[in-house]
Amino acid sequence: MPGTPTDLTRLRITLTAFFALDGFIFAGWVVRIPAIKEQTGASASTLGLALLGVSAGAVITMMLTGRLCHRYGNHQVTVVCAVLLSLSVSLPPLTHSPLTLGLVLLVFGAAYGGINVAFNSAAVDLVRAMRRPIMPSFHAAFSLGGMVGAGLGGLVAGFLTPTQHLFCLTVIGLLVTAVVGRELLRLKPPAPPEPPKDAPKQETAPRRLTPRTRGLVFTFGLIALCTAFGEGALADWSALHLEQDLDATAGAAAIGYSCFALAMTAGRLSGTRLLERLGRTRTLVAGGTTAALGMLLGALAPTLWAAVLGFVITGLGLANLFPVAVERAGTLAGPDGVAIASTLGYGGMLLGPPAIGFMADWYSLPAALTSVAVLAAVAAGIGFLTRHAAEG
Repeated sequence: MPGTPTDLTRLRITLTAFFALDGFIFAGWVVRIPAIKEQTGASASTLGLALLGVSAGAVITMMLTGRLCHRYGNHQVTVVCAVLLSLSVSLPPLTHSPLTLGLVLLVFGAAYGGINVAFNSAAVDLVRAMRRPIMPSFHAAFSLGGMVGAGLGGLVAGFLTPTQHLFCLTVIGLLVTAVVGRELLRLKPPAPPEPPKDAPKQETAPRRLTPRTRGLVFTFGLIALCTAFGEGALADWSALHLEQDLDATAGAAAIGYSCFALAMTAGRLSGTRLLERLGRTRTLVAGGTTAALGMLLGALAPTLWAAVLGFVITGLGLANLFPVAVERAGTLAGPDGVAIASTLGYGGMLLGPPAIGFMADWYSLPAALTSVAVLAAVAAGIGFLTRHAAEG
């Protein structure tokens, strides 16, 4: 079983590549949502219901993927889901009604949810083996992949149809999986290290989901939910907001999500140092507050570049909320805690698309996007109220 520094480093690089690929493919789909909305003739609310397919497929699959990982292994499930994700991203532009779009997105969402559970589980094993808080670096790779995918999407939007663009993503995804997946399948998950004899009692005690820890796990899961709601809202609606409400071109609208992804990347790359300097509570409170203020600017700004600046501030604020929440849940209750918090977190994406869509029809899209600011403030409040548990 791999445990040498070389094996662990190779595993870290391989997992990082899959996180980046996931973000790249997902962002490539996101920037073509406005074109596919027009193609299917969907209203804001019917588009929201169709987008529900991604989140519904993801959350349903997450409930099953843990068992598949236990039976077949995290690495094997990661590779299979990467293949399914790469294939399914080419399907949305082939649809011509909101109903068929929603059904196709169920498949895409299932692959997306499956790979997220699988490679996050593999990353947790690696973090424990290396005894270093490197989880933010994996999420930074996802954000970097999203930035590149959105940026390239904006560049090709003017001369490639959605069908051509997303088919290219399928080819790239399959090629990367063929190369990197082979390496991942050769590497076995590392065994957890033996705790040192002088380790604190909470580090040597077994981590289980107990009646006492269950409430705290769900509480940290709510922070993850608020964060994922914001990420999902910007992924699904930011380009449409810039294009529809601020008269941006398709390429300029794609830049908004790209800048958000860049900010998330920068925030997560500095996440380890930030946590060491501020601690978990101040990271959660400061991050949630920053995201709330940034999203108010992004949703209500009257100009394109002011809105993009708001997206950047939001990205910096949200960057480390999800990793911290999931890490705390795992510390309290082990893999069960990670699973619950992750499912609640990605459940935020289940709530986000239809909620934003219906609020946009009832009020306006800018008003609907302010809900992201409200939930970011809620996350900051929860972080403060759970400060004693957060600092463990």
